[in-house]
Amino acid sequence: MLYNKILVAYDGSAISEKALDSAIRMAKLNHYSKLEVIHVFNVPTYFVGSAFYIPPASVQSDYFEYAEEVIAKVKEKIADFTNTHVEVRQGSIAKTIMDYANETDTDLIVIGSRGLSSVGEFVLGSVSHNVVQHAKQPVLVVK
Repeated sequence: MLYNKILVAYDGSAISEKALDSAIRMAKLNHYSKLEVIHVFNVPTYFVGSAFYIPPASVQSDYFEYAEEVIAKVKEKIADFTNTHVEVRQGSIAKTIMDYANETDTDLIVIGSRGLSSVGEFVLGSVSHNVVQHAKQPVLVVK
């Protein structure tokens, strides 16, 4: 078996949908290796001088509701798999993906080239770029 455990980062975007589809195909080719799916959200906080601003509860609630929608969508797509786990975490997105990959002894990370929160870089989104640069595991970036 080439990969025993595949981790896919999923945020509900079209690109992450392609990443999930690729991870599912790879898991099937690897005789249904374990498929880990992680959705990470980061409620933004803003620093102004020495003070910081946390969005109101209604905004935070929107993040939680979206996470629930994303997880429902993932569970529907992987319904025919028995060897899966879906994880939702809050925090710095790239760091949380890599920490989870290390915690679960993932053999491969599959991630979309850009996600919902990507702004900036020319070739890759900031999250996928960070994961490619710093992950201990091989990373497959899906376009």
